This record gives sequence, structure tokens and C-alpha cells, in this order.
Amino acid sequence: MADKPFRPAGNRHHVVIVGAGFGGLYAARELADADVDITLINRTDHHLFPPLLYQVATGLLSSGEIGVSLRQLTRGQKNLRVVRGDVQDIDSSAQVVVAVDEDNEYRYEYDSLIIAAGAGQSYFGNDHFAEFAPGLKTLDDAFEIRARIMDAFERAELTDSAEERERLLTFVIVGAGPTGVEMAGQIAELAHRSFKKGEYSFSPDSAKIVLIDGMAQVLPPFGKRLGKKAQRQLEREGVTIVLNSMVTNVDEKSVTYKNTKTEEETTVEAETKIWSAGVEASPLGRIIGEQAGVEVPRNGKVPVNPDCTVGELRNVFVVGDMMQLDKLPGVAQVAIQSGEYAARIIKEQVEHDVAPQDREPFSYFDKGSMAIISRFNAVVKMGKVEFTGFIGWLMWLFVHVQFLQSLRNRFVTSFTWLLNAINPRRYNLVTTNGQLEQRLARGNASVDKQ
Repeated sequence: MADKPFRPAGNRHHVVIVGAGFGGLYAARELADADVDITLINRTDHHLFPPLLYQVATGLLSSGEIGVSLRQLTRGQKNLRVVRGDVQDIDSSAQVVVAVDEDNEYRYEYDSLIIAAGAGQSYFGNDHFAEFAPGLKTLDDAFEIRARIMDAFERAELTDSAEERERLLTFVIVGAGPTGVEMAGQIAELAHRSFKKGEYSFSPDSAKIVLIDGMAQVLPPFGKRLGKKAQRQLEREGVTIVLNSMVTNVDEKSVTYKNTKTEEETTVEAETKIWSAGVEASPLGRIIGEQAGVEVPRNGKVPVNPDCTVGELRNVFVVGDMMQLDKLPGVAQVAIQSGEYAARIIKEQVEHDVAPQDREPFSYFDKGSMAIISRFNAVVKMGKVEFTGFIGWLMWLFVHVQFLQSLRNRFVTSFTWLLNAINPRRYNLVTTNGQLEQRLARGNASVDKQ
């Protein structure tokens, strides 16, 4: 461990960015022509496009279509250094970030800090559910879920018990937000369209997909009209919708939920469970909130000033999924715009010595929300304008292609979607035992380190 924190030579203003998601990456790009040095710290070696993780989990896309090497992505930016590390502590008084890679600790001194570490899955105090119902936030999660889905079909081929086959072919998704809706639609399409007659000795379209949510409709942020349209389309695809219901237990073989109106409990026997019901911001939020004297709520999102700084720490910016400001949603556009905004504030300070009290507040421009329900069918909400069906699907395709981070990925993904539109086969269904067992392996590794 180095005694002195790292700082680039030359004594230029040093910006440390934690996280290379949308917020961190777009902040770094905005600072490309600024008179600063940038250190970008990320837990992995790649930038990820999370809105398409469910398509990796269901074999439609490969990981290479939604993940890009950070070094290849940023190699043309001369004032940027990329390092891999898991940031575990921040000392705002010394202006030092502490990161860990394997068993090694690294310290980085900063003049300005942008925290864009994103959010993980929230189980609302029931973290033990994660063993049986993985969330979908990383490529590891997507690989594991795909392995679980395919394992369910393979085990259904082997059993002679009709009851066991029914349990194996029941898929429960908890949470009817965009991720849950899209996941349910894709599993339904996988079972009812992609697997052709003759591939298994049983009928794959006998698979049952159950979508559970505590709210009174699917896709609550989209409004009642689009929520109803999405629900009807999902039901046409064979998805069972369970609303006004909270999950009370998840174990190896089942999910139990309670109706919030009648208090009646129901248990669904299911092999594969997927959790998409909530998010919790990175633990770094609580660390910086405590140092700034700001109370951080249960979801871990940090209440920020209008300029995205935290309390009296006017050189520390929290952006994207980690920040709490004006009830902004945890979507890609919020992360992109807040990351770019924080970078512009830093650039103005360095180049024009703009005081914190003179900063223009962050203003979010809502470009709309969208979710794909099934092939040729999506819902789109842009202000008061709404689109559904085929037009919504085309808009969804166009927007998502635009935000992929390489020309190659845009081309390959577009071609894959076109191919899937006319051909039911999926070309990324290969799984390994390691993917199936990785959660157990990660759990054992955590125990070993304690």
C-alpha cells in the first residue's frame, strides 16, 4: 500500500470519477477538452448498457453487444486514466478515495469527486431472498438467470413427474416495472415461440410465467392507460399478472405472496425466481452522506443540492441512480444528464473560477420512458404523448441502438433484432455449470474472506 495517495504529475486539477456507467462515462467525456486530469475507477473492466441485460438473460443478445471494454472505449481521451477497483471508502476531509482490487488497497487524491456508482438490487430487508431470486444488475446476474432458465427446461426433460415438470416450468418475476415486464415478455416468447415442437419431449409452451407486484398496475410510472395496455398484451402472451401483492417468502422451490387487500397468502411452486422489485443505491452514498451531515434514507439515495453536490461538500458530486433530487427516476437519461452537468460545473470552476453559490442548478430534460412488451409491441411515454404497438416498438429499437457505445455493437444488435423479428431462434442460449452455480461460489468466497 502506498503511503501517499496517487495524484497525476503536473499538478492540474484532478477529477476522480467513481463508476463507469452512464453517469461516470458521460462525465468523463464532457471533461475531455478541459484542463484537468481524470481518474476513472470502476469495479469491472467494461461499460455496461443495463437496459438490455434482460436480453442477455434470455439468449437474444450476447454480452459483447451490451458491454464494451473501458480501455477501448476511452483510449482516445488523453487526460483520462482508467483503473479497476472497488471503492470502499471516501475521506472527504483529506479528499482521498480508497479503492480495493483483490487484496490490494489503492488511494487517490482528488480536487473534485464525481460519485456515479449506481444502484444494486433491493430486497427490502430480506436479503436472504437473493440466494433463490437473483436480481438483474450485472452481466454475472444475466448469465446466472439465463443458466437457471435453461436448466429448468433441461431438468423438465428428465423428470417423469407431471407435478415436478410443472414446478420446473413455472417462472416467477417479482416486480412489474420495466425490467420485470420486459423479462416476463421475453421468457414468454422464449417458451412459446423460440423453442419449436420436437426440441423437447414435452411442450415448451406449457411454461407458466407469473409476474407479481405490490402496486395496482404494471409499469406504474407510465400511467394507467399504458399500464393497462401492457398488462393486456402480457396476458395475451401467456403471462399471469398478480397485482396488489407483496412477496413474503422465497425459498428453493416456491414463492409466497400476500394480497395487500385481503391479507390472503398464496404459494406458487416455482424453480426459477427473478427479482426486479426495487433498487438500493451504492453504500458509498451513506459514507459520503454521513461525512456531509446529510441524512440518507433507507434506499441509499443521497439528497443533493441543486448543483448535485452533497451538503457542505461543494466539490463532491453525486449523480445518476445514487442521487435524490426532485423525485427524478433512476433511468439512464438522469444519469447521463447529471453526469454531464457535474462535469460542466467542474470545467467552469477550473476555467472561470465560478463560485459554488453562482452555479446554475441542474435541470433535467425528460426524454420519455419506454418498455418493450413483446416482439412488435412496446409502450412509450414522452410527456403527454403516448405510443403503443408496432410504432412504439420501432421507437424503442431506435432509441436503444443510439445509446450503445460502439458502432460495431449498434450494427450487430440491430442485425440480431432484425433476425429475431423474422426467425424465432435465439443464438445465445449456451450456458455453463459455472454460471448456474456462481451465486453459491460468490457466497462461499465472501464467507472465506470474513
